[in-house]
Amino acid sequence: MSIPVFALCIFGIIHLANNPANPEYAYLLYPGVSIMYVSAIPFFIALYQAFKLLTYIDKNQAFSQISVNVLKKIKYCASTISILYVIMFPFVFLMADKDDAPGLIVFGMVPIFASMVIAVFAAVLQKLLKEAIDIKSENDLTV
Repeated sequence: MSIPVFALCIFGIIHLANNPANPEYAYLLYPGVSIMYVSAIPFFIALYQAFKLLTYIDKNQAFSQISVNVLKKIKYCASTISILYVIMFPFVFLMADKDDAPGLIVFGMVPIFASMVIAVFAAVLQKLLKEAIDIKSENDLTV
């Protein structure tokens, strides 16, 4: 998952910034490009945290406080990505308005909703895992 995003950061977004389809709209494009670069940081952090979570599961440490903390970090990273794309959305709206491309607004909403789904899923897993750890610790104390 990281290789396509990394390649897009190196080649795709730089090409887009240097060769805008319509140079008179470049002032709307550059804030979006910078937000895309900034959003790569929490993406790679969340990807690393997901890898750590998988190693904890592999080591049979899935039901531990460490896993809960990893899920919390993934939730925060996904929320950060969503917030960044919400900040970028007015520029997408203005670009769609100037270029008369209403479908661009839908494509601008996809990263917002996708990262929010990941954040909600991580929050639910975090809560369930925390409750499972609490139940496990209660059972360990009574035995």
